[in-house]
Amino acid sequence: MTIVFALDCWIAVLVLAVASWTIMARGSFAAVVGFVAFGLLLTLVWVRLDAIDVALTEAAIGSGLTGALLLGAASRLPEAEFATQAQHSLLVPRVAAALLSAAVAGVLAGGVLLLPDPAPSLAPVADANAVATGLGNPVTNVLMAFRAMDTMLEKVVLVLALVGVWSLAQVRRSGAHPLPLHRPDRDSTLAFLARLLPPVGIVVGIYLLWEGADHPGGAFQGGAILAAMWLLVMMAGLGDAPSGSRGRLRLALICGPSVFLTIGLFGLWLGEAFLAYPAAYAKPLILAIEFAMTLTIALTLGLLVAAPRESAA
Repeated sequence: MTIVFALDCWIAVLVLAVASWTIMARGSFAAVVGFVAFGLLLTLVWVRLDAIDVALTEAAIGSGLTGALLLGAASRLPEAEFATQAQHSLLVPRVAAALLSAAVAGVLAGGVLLLPDPAPSLAPVADANAVATGLGNPVTNVLMAFRAMDTMLEKVVLVLALVGVWSLAQVRRSGAHPLPLHRPDRDSTLAFLARLLPPVGIVVGIYLLWEGADHPGGAFQGGAILAAMWLLVMMAGLGDAPSGSRGRLRLALICGPSVFLTIGLFGLWLGEAFLAYPAAYAKPLILAIEFAMTLTIALTLGLLVAAPRESAA
């Protein structure tokens, strides 16, 4: 047994242990901490599988921003209520859910083990046609060319999720502003970090966006970093979340899907197909979509955390 194989086995055991502990946690805060730790361990798993793009997304979205959303929800749910719900949960549904999860895991494992060698794959076909887009990153190439429809609809769903959160917040007055995420303390450590990190984070976010064309990264990873820097400023009390009634904000939120749809219709107008990029302009058009999506993603993710605090008065 090599050291690398032993490390992989240890990570797998840790993933299962943290997942089990998260499900069995009695307190809401402990459950959220377990979920964040589980996401970070999954990030290591994706790194070991050489899926750097997925690892970046898992760390930023699956563990980071989702963890922040769950922490906000946990702060609104009293521990006593959470513990009472956990104690009164029926044993049968829990056992049924555990058995169903084990069955799904077993089917997936069996499917992987029973694949022929070599396993069927469209990777050679995608790689052979990658030159048409001019992108060096195979993940970005697949997402923006072969699965462009899925990628566009993902951004639409993200905006619709924010609309749903705003609806639940019951903002009845057009001039209502979100309540602050944190009471301002300009001499605190958090405020110091909110002044120090955003310039670096903005550069890193833009770098991930730009490098996504040829290396791991892209709009989602870059947008998540930008959203995190924005949230850090708001949590430190150095800035407020904008009101959802602002016209410019709403235009920026639909910027990504709108640019994506416009370019898609442009391909249809040229007589090729919807979301077909002209060969001479494929890479510039894809980069234009990526830039627009980064703006939408950064704003949407940041507002998903701040929007539940919208005032209903």
